[in-house]
Amino acid sequence: MIKEYRKKPVVIKAVQFTDDNKPECMIFLEGNFDNTLSYPNIKTLEGVMRIEPNEYIIKGVKGEFYPCKPDIFKLTYELVSNAS
Repeated sequence: MIKEYRKKPVVIKAVQFTDDNKPECMIFLEGNFDNTLSYPNIKTLEGVMRIEPNEYIIKGVKGEFYPCKPDIFKLTYELVSNAS
């Protein structure tokens, strides 16, 4: 039988990657990146993925990282607070 489900509300941490905040993003990624290119490649559960300017870097509920396009991010998430 087909049923409908709602995604549970989960609070995540994220930072939008720009040319101006690359050092902040590298700290946020806790070493889970390859910084040999002009834009970092982040280590995700699905393998290494390139993070493009203005994409969000999301830290998931189990500490995993992944990129998210800005339009998808804005449709999916809303600001809860400014985390440190």
